[in-house]
Formats: sequence, C-alpha cells, structure tokens
Amino acid sequence: MNTPFSQKRILLGVTGSIAAYKAADLASKLAQSGAQVDVILTQAATQFITPLTFQSVTGQHAWIDADLWGAEGHVLHIGLGHSADLLVVAPASANTISRLANGMADNLLSLTALVANCPLVIAPAMDGGMYQHPATQANLETLRQRGAILLGPASGHLASGLSGVGRMLEPAEILGHLRHLLGSSGPMQGKTVVVTAGGTQEPIDPVRAISNRSSGKQGFALAQAALDLGAQVILISAPTDLPTPVGATRVEVNTADDMFHAVERAVRKADVLMMAAAVADFRPVSAADHKIKKETGIPQIHLEKTPDILSAIASQRSATGYPRIMVGFAAESEDLLENARSKMRSKHLDMIVANDISAADSGFAVDDNRVTLLDSLGGVEELPLQSKAEVAATILQRVMVGLSNLG
Repeated sequence: MNTPFSQKRILLGVTGSIAAYKAADLASKLAQSGAQVDVILTQAATQFITPLTFQSVTGQHAWIDADLWGAEGHVLHIGLGHSADLLVVAPASANTISRLANGMADNLLSLTALVANCPLVIAPAMDGGMYQHPATQANLETLRQRGAILLGPASGHLASGLSGVGRMLEPAEILGHLRHLLGSSGPMQGKTVVVTAGGTQEPIDPVRAISNRSSGKQGFALAQAALDLGAQVILISAPTDLPTPVGATRVEVNTADDMFHAVERAVRKADVLMMAAAVADFRPVSAADHKIKKETGIPQIHLEKTPDILSAIASQRSATGYPRIMVGFAAESEDLLENARSKMRSKHLDMIVANDISAADSGFAVDDNRVTLLDSLGGVEELPLQSKAEVAATILQRVMVGLSNLG
C-alpha cells in the first residue's frame, strides 16, 4: 500500500546523544513505511551507536565523517543533500543545532545541510537545562525563521537523572509528523473531511452504559488516509485509546447525542462526511443518579431511540449543499447487501461501506476488514480481506472520484 513515504528519500542525521538509540527505531519505521533512508552519523553519534545498526535496519550504507575523504570525495554531500525529500536531524544535540544555525560546515552532516534544498526537520535532545539556555533558544529561533520545523522536545526523565524539557520525541510521534508533512500537499489539499469513529456509550447509571464492540480502528484509518491525501481532518471519536493521527483535529464525544451535535457543527462547510462510528440505536430513557445495586432486584430499563444522525445531516445537506459527499457504514449480521442498499437509500448517501460482522477474521476489534462498497449509481465492489488502512485508502480514492465529478 502506498503511503506518503513511498518513493521518498529521507536523510536522517544522527548526533551525539543517548537518544541515538531511538534514531535506529525511527530509521526502521521509516524504511518499513516505504521510504529510502540515508543516515549520516556525526563523530559523537558513533560513540553511542554504530553505522552497522542503521545499515541493518535500512538496507543502505550509513555515512560518517570519514566518508568525506573517501572515494566519493567532495561530491558526497552534494549527492546526499540534493536527492533528499526531507532532512531530519533526530536526535539533534545543542552542538549540532548551533552548527546548523550558524552555517558551519565542519562535518558531513552540517555540510550536507548547507546544500540540501528540502525541508529541514529538527528533533532536539539534550540534558540539564541546555534546551532553555538563551544560546540554544536563539539558535532554534534562527532555524525556525529560516523555515526549519521543530519537533519537541518533550519533558520528562533525562539521562543525567534530572527531570525537565529535553527528551527527544518518541519515534512513532516523529513518524506521524513526517507523514503529515509529506502528505500535506496531496490531491485533497484544501478539502475538509469529517470522520466519526468508535462506539458511543449511553449511560444506565454512573458506572454502566449501553455500548458496542467497535474499536474505532476503521474510522481512525479513514482519518489517516484523508490526511495522507492532504485533507483537513476533523475526527469525532467516541471513547477509545487509539492515538490521534498527527494533523487531525480530534473531538471527543460519549453519547449519540454528543456525536449528533458535534457532527452537525463540523459538516457545515465540510466536503466529506464519513460516518464510520457505531452509534447506539437506543438509550435508556433516564439514567440513574447512583449506581444500581443488585440487592434492589433486576432493574427495568426503558429505552428510546437515539437521534438519526445521517438522516438529519441529509436534510441539512439538501438545504445548504454541505457536506458534498456522504459515506455511511452498515455493519450487518444478515442480508448484508439488501440492508446496506436500504440504508443508503433512506439516508440519501453517496456511498455505503457494508461489512458482515459475523465474520471471525474481520470487522470489530481486529486490524483487518472485508467490505463491499455500494454507491448511489448502483455500483458494487467487493473488496478482499485486507488491512483497515488498505480499506480506508480505497474508500478515499472513491471519494476523490466523487468530488471530481461534482466539479
């Protein structure tokens, strides 16, 4: 599956910091995401980690200062700098930040940075109050004014035993920022996509609720796929532990009522709504103020319908024209296509994604899905079992076609 990293060349600079071990994980994650990763280690970095480590996880030669005087000679830094789509320095020590800010060219990394014409991303890592020092702050401000993108640092336990600001961000978080940076100029740039995810919770009492087994994974995958194409993403999520994709605006909700109001606000000027959340159809008429005790006997819980979000948004669209595209989801245990078509017609959807929740290898709480895509023109496409990320990418491709047909 293509990602914003596919066919991209990432130049990773590693400097003298104990956080260099995190750089190996970052290099591995970048390579697994489809990027070609070239690594330059400063002399100080080689005291913490070896070039062989990076060669092992990237499949590429890792460069050190000694290579400046090897067979590649004076053209090495030109080739590295001019071929890179991103130059990422992680960890970036205070010393290297000073070199970059002042245009020094006394090692392979700083020399390459001077000739690189791609975005520069810096993930600082340093100890003992060095980050807050006026000299470091001035150097970072100089780099920021030149267009450098600064990631972190985080606050926490430092190698010296002190606690404070100076920890390099975790590799997964850096990866998310780089993914968003590379995807931000994609074909959906300027479009707003609203995605709902997870299962709502309708309270019975302060500790119990009516809910469902939706993990939110498919909705979060849709949000990531939209970000990868450059869209502005509003992710309206019921309770879940899933991390927010970098670049998405996350709106937390609990109940169907919460989700209804959040969606209603978000779609007023949105291009796309993808309603992947599993919204409860029913809720208790009233929730108990205190925990229901079993000693009081079996409670009688009276239910009522929750708001029909898609129907309400369809009415809103007929009046305002927004959202321009509406995609629904149908989780069914029988008569999959018949029920999905009925829902698509009644909710006036442009497309519906139908999945059979009785299948053991797909659907709720797993990483894979097997779905059938139906559109309002009568098209039917059955997708094979694949990751939810792949399903999301296919759905977004169909959405882009729909938007282009609208003009």
